[in-house]
Amino acid sequence: MLRSNESKITEFLLIGFSTIHGFQPFIFTFFLLVYLVTILGNVLIITLVWTQPQLKTPMYFFLSNLSFMEIWYISVTLPKMLEDLLFTAQRITVIGCIAQCYFFFVLGAIENYFLAVMAFDRYLAICNPLRYSAIMNPVLCCELAVGCWLCSFLGSFLPLYWFYNLSFCGSSQIDHFFCDMVPLLNKSCTDTSKLKTYFFIMVWIIVFGCLLFTILSYVQIILTVLSISSISGKNKAFSTCVSHLTVVIIYYGSVISIYVRSPKGQVFQLDKIISVFYAVVTPLLNPIIYSLRNKEVRNVLCSIKKCK
Repeated sequence: MLRSNESKITEFLLIGFSTIHGFQPFIFTFFLLVYLVTILGNVLIITLVWTQPQLKTPMYFFLSNLSFMEIWYISVTLPKMLEDLLFTAQRITVIGCIAQCYFFFVLGAIENYFLAVMAFDRYLAICNPLRYSAIMNPVLCCELAVGCWLCSFLGSFLPLYWFYNLSFCGSSQIDHFFCDMVPLLNKSCTDTSKLKTYFFIMVWIIVFGCLLFTILSYVQIILTVLSISSISGKNKAFSTCVSHLTVVIIYYGSVISIYVRSPKGQVFQLDKIISVFYAVVTPLLNPIIYSLRNKEVRNVLCSIKKCK
């Protein structure tokens, strides 16, 4: 029930970075460049993987899926933020806010799943190389990729239903640059205790489940690499994991600091900065890290340049 002195909210006001007076043009230019580079970088990765025979391997198949996801992941939040910075609109409807929150959560879950699957791929390649091709066949690769997408979307239908039955009242301001889960739930005048608990449990299961699986995979990888007698063999084996491990550290470091805590907290300026890391910087760094660290990608790019 809404209290008599509270009106129902039909749209929210995203505060974003409007409190940083005088720097909006610079912030807009920076994030516009980040967005364009992210889109172009991930499109380049997808194009190379699907057109170059050298990159038609399970690892790059999963990487192309991850890049495809990153394009949508950053597009859920950044275009709206750029619009707010350019036109100082900062307003978003309740339905639009719920949709943004839903897709951001779903795509974030997909990233966790793919990072875990890519860790499993590296585990098989290094720890069980003789059976790698037989196990990680095209059918299994497709099943794992489809499973990552389906698990995220199907597992989020219940909270989406709960979201659409919420009522929002009081202040329409959200002190964030996008509609994140916790700030949105804090604006509801409906009982959200079950939804907050569900969300908190789901984050713990997805984040720590995938992270634990990734850590266990890398423990086995490290033990196997250490057992290799030659230094060149160790370097070659570990070099195939450096890019993925770098992305894992950056992504989980920022996500855990935001989500794996009590859902009752408010969003502060530091939280917004950390959110920029996993919502904006990680999609930008992924194609850069995988392009610069992977010898196969560098060789393909060099061969394309020579052909031209």
